[in-house]
Amino acid sequence: MSVKTCYKTVKTSSSTLMTEKKSKFISTVYPVSSEQEAIEKLNAVKKKYPDATHNVYAYVIDENNIFRYSDDGEPSGTAGMPVLDTIRKEGVVDVLVVVTRYFGGTLLGTGGLVHAYGASAKSGLYAAGIVTRTLCNAVYIKTDYQMIGKINHAAEKSPYILSDTVYDDKVTFILLCKIEDTEKLIAEFTDLTNGTAEITVMNSEYIDLQI
Repeated sequence: MSVKTCYKTVKTSSSTLMTEKKSKFISTVYPVSSEQEAIEKLNAVKKKYPDATHNVYAYVIDENNIFRYSDDGEPSGTAGMPVLDTIRKEGVVDVLVVVTRYFGGTLLGTGGLVHAYGASAKSGLYAAGIVTRTLCNAVYIKTDYQMIGKINHAAEKSPYILSDTVYDDKVTFILLCKIEDTEKLIAEFTDLTNGTAEITVMNSEYIDLQI
C-alpha cells in the first residue's frame, strides 16, 4: 500500500453545543484510526447521552476508504448525510462526528435539520483542530560546536522544523522537512558547513501542521 505524503485530519477530540429553536445539538468529534475504534467511540457517546432524542453520526476512515453515517430516526437525508458532507467538504479523514440532539419542541423542517446538523458538525471539527498531517524526514546534521550559531540561525529562517539538538563530542541538529524538500535541505546545509557536517537522513514521521 502506498504511503500518503499528507492528509487532513483532526488533532484532538472536541465537544461543542449549539441551540436551534430550543433544540440542543451537541457535536462530539474524535480522531479515529479504524472502524472498530469509531464504533467504540460512538457507543461511548450513546452511553453518555442515553436520553437524547437522536445520536446522529458519520465517520470516514482513510484506509480502504471506509465511511458510514446514520440519521438515527431523523427524516432520511436530513441528518447523517449533512454530517458526512461536512466532513468531506473539509477534506478530513480518520474522524468520527456524532451530533446528539435533544428535541426542544419546535419542528425545524427538512432545511432546518440539514442546516443544524451540518453547522453543528462543522463547529465540532473546527474545535477539534483540523491539521494537515505531513510525512517528514528527520535529517541529522552532526557538526563541530563552532557551527552552532550559524546552523541555528539558518534553521530559524528556513521552512524546516528544528525538533531537537543533541550535545555530545559534537553537536547534532535534528531537522524535520517534507519528503520532497530533503535533497534541498541537504544541499543547503552541506554548503553552509562547507561540506564538513555529517548529514544523515533517518526515520520519517508525520507532523501536524495547523490550518
